[in-house]
Amino acid sequence: MSNHQTMKAVGFYRSLPLSDPESLMDIEIEKPIPTGRDILVEVKAISVNPADVRTRSRKIGGENTPTILGWDVAGVVEQIGPDCTLFKPGDEVYYAGSLTRPGANSEYHLVDEQIVGKKPNSLDFAQAAALPLTFLTAWEALYERLGISHNEQENQNKTILIIGAAGGVGSIATQLAKLAGMTVIGTSSRVESSQWAKDLGADFIINHKEDIALQLKEIGFEVVDYIFCLNDTAGHWKSMVNSIAPQGKICLIVPAEKPLDMDVFLFKSVTVVWELMFTKSMYQTKDMIEQHNLLNELANLIDTGKVKTTIGERIQPIHAANLRLVHEKIGTGSTIGKIVLENFVK
Repeated sequence: MSNHQTMKAVGFYRSLPLSDPESLMDIEIEKPIPTGRDILVEVKAISVNPADVRTRSRKIGGENTPTILGWDVAGVVEQIGPDCTLFKPGDEVYYAGSLTRPGANSEYHLVDEQIVGKKPNSLDFAQAAALPLTFLTAWEALYERLGISHNEQENQNKTILIIGAAGGVGSIATQLAKLAGMTVIGTSSRVESSQWAKDLGADFIINHKEDIALQLKEIGFEVVDYIFCLNDTAGHWKSMVNSIAPQGKICLIVPAEKPLDMDVFLFKSVTVVWELMFTKSMYQTKDMIEQHNLLNELANLIDTGKVKTTIGERIQPIHAANLRLVHEKIGTGSTIGKIVLENFVK
């Protein structure tokens, strides 16, 4: 095969307002060839996350190579590297990729097979592309970072507050926490997002734009055992101090953007942990293969009807103008579920 085959992609060179066509551009780049444990995937659908928006808004210019975003993919294995053992050409897969490599907003994408799962049989590519990043984030947060038990009996009297329950990660976390037998209190600020979170299993919904601790008391909870905060970390800091139980645990996923006072959690002996699903691929951790296993586990949960896809909207085709549109929507912070783009125009 020639080394000079090209492919379509969407990329950018420096951070610009979305109204500028150069903020995300249609480009042609070289089609990569897999080596080692990499697989080359023909991209069928991609989903956009707040991570894309944050990364795009932080790039300083001056580089000659374009940045390609995109960390939620479903597609078909086109080629495999010589050391691959998990997949073969023709396999339908889904995954979230790595922050330290080019993203998947391209016709073909290279990814280490250890962080890739077999696509759920019961979903199409767009439905599957909505899931990997948010599922891995939610699962790692609940079970690895917060240490929640998989045993429903143990969770019978446990409560979790999910701040931002209708977003991408919240939509999965709500389902997983409910599956684990917990009482789930979700927050949202609009009627349609509240209904979405309820449909996914939230027992109670409160409004994160009003006093959270007060609303918890109104529905009968003095404090909660766990808090999973999915937006505005600094803005919800005081609410979390007031709402967490003594010896409770809090998991954060969004940078606070300013120093936070940790001393406020001293008297309650609260555990505060971070979750970033890219940590394993970024540092090539020994348990990196767990993401492969977890995505296969999710496919099973989906195919047996225990978890449902969180796709909120589909857009096609995949090109720069549509990606700019979706980045704008994600930037508002008020999307419900996930927005997925499908089909590069050949």
